[in-house]
This record gives sequence, C-alpha cells and structure tokens, in this order.
Amino acid sequence: MTARLATTWYGVDEAPVDAPVLVLGNSVGTTQGMWTPLIPALAGRFRVLAVETRGHDGSEVPPGPYSLDELGADFLAVLDELRLESVYFAGLSLGGMIGMWLASTAPERIERLALVCTSAYMPPATGWIERAETVRARGTGAIAEAAAGRWFTAGFREREPDAVKAALMMLVSTPDEGYAGCCEAIAGMDLRAGLRRVTADTLVIAGADDPSAPPSHAEVIASEIPGARLQIVPDAAHLATLEQPEAIEALIVAHLEGSR
Repeated sequence: MTARLATTWYGVDEAPVDAPVLVLGNSVGTTQGMWTPLIPALAGRFRVLAVETRGHDGSEVPPGPYSLDELGADFLAVLDELRLESVYFAGLSLGGMIGMWLASTAPERIERLALVCTSAYMPPATGWIERAETVRARGTGAIAEAAAGRWFTAGFREREPDAVKAALMMLVSTPDEGYAGCCEAIAGMDLRAGLRRVTADTLVIAGADDPSAPPSHAEVIASEIPGARLQIVPDAAHLATLEQPEAIEALIVAHLEGSR
C-alpha cells in the first residue's frame, strides 16, 4: 500500500507555462531544505515539485520496515494523482535511488534524470539494520554527530558550523520510525540489474570526498545506464547541494536544459 507524501510546488508562477515538471527527491534524514540553495535557479526554469519521502517531513509514517519498491511506488502514486505522464527527476542519495527505481521500472515516466551522491547498491546491509535499530532505540539525535561527518567535509564543518547545525536539524526532526524504515529499504536495495533499462537522459554527479556514496559508486551507475555522463565535484561530501550549491546547480541546470 502506498503512503501519502507531502509535496510543495515551486516555480509555478516564475517558470514558463510550458516548462517541464522537475521532481526533487531528498536524502534519508533530510527535507526539501537540502535543495534550498538551488530552488531560485530551478524554479525560474522548471515547475519544481519537491516531494518528501515516506516517513519524512509531513509525509505519512507507516510502521517499517520499508522497501525501495514501496518508496518508488509512493512517488509513482504522486505522479498519477497529479496526472504527470512524464517528468524530469533530480535526487540525492535515497532520492537518487528512488529516481533510478522510477527510471528503470517505469522508463516512460522519466525523461531526464540527475543522480547526485547516490548508489545503486550500498552494502553491507548489517550496517543499515544496525543504524535502524539505534534510531528506534535512541532517536535520530543519536546519529547526528556521525551524520555530520558523512554529510560534509571537515573544512566545511569548520567554516560553516551554522549551516551544518541547520542541516542536522533536518535529521533530528525526522520521525524515528520513518528514518529507520528508510534505512531498511536501503539495506535491501540492489538496483544494478535494472540500470540498463533506463532510457532517460542521465547525469550522474559524485562528491569527490563523499564517504557514503563515493565516486566509485557513481562510476558503476554511469557505466550501466546507456549514455549516462559522470561528473565529480571537488571539495564535496554527501550533501553536495549544501556544500557546493553553485557547482551542483550549474551541472543540473545544464543537463536538464540540454537540447530543449
């Protein structure tokens, strides 16, 4: 059964009336706030639909565990409800996993795809299961310090402590069950066999210093999706939209606007 997801539109008034719809998917433990630095540029070009994954900010929080099939079906249900036959999609981490699921399961629904700091397969499953157990027992705050080390480079954490604190507030405000259930979805995920079915024009972006989804993971995705291109952004860890927003914005806009 699908879960009801929270959605927010941007660019409905700013973008051309015939502009494509761009759907945004977030990392586990974040909200659409992780896209905030890019929204002004994106909303001037596209009708932007930010979607909160099940278990996250404002979306329904059914009891876990979840599966990636369920998370992807939730997004498909949103497209169906809004009668969106074909969209552009940009997703970071878990959002990128959902994007790959959509583009391989329903290729006709995704026209252009931007995959940021993500992976098609992220073992070991035991690590995700243990993280889910920790969060259920002690809350998302228990993993905040470790998350900061994955999300941002040491230099950024030193230079921008307020930005790091604001990002971690997204994590600690995430429902514990929602976060844990999504961890279990990642634990059971293996999208590699379906990547050859993706027909969307695809850009894969990796942060050069991302310990969660390192460039080697991006290389696998780019090598399997027909025609995909790979870009590695220096001085960026996992939440590259917050650490290197100008670079990520430029790459995504150029890719999505290509040959329009």
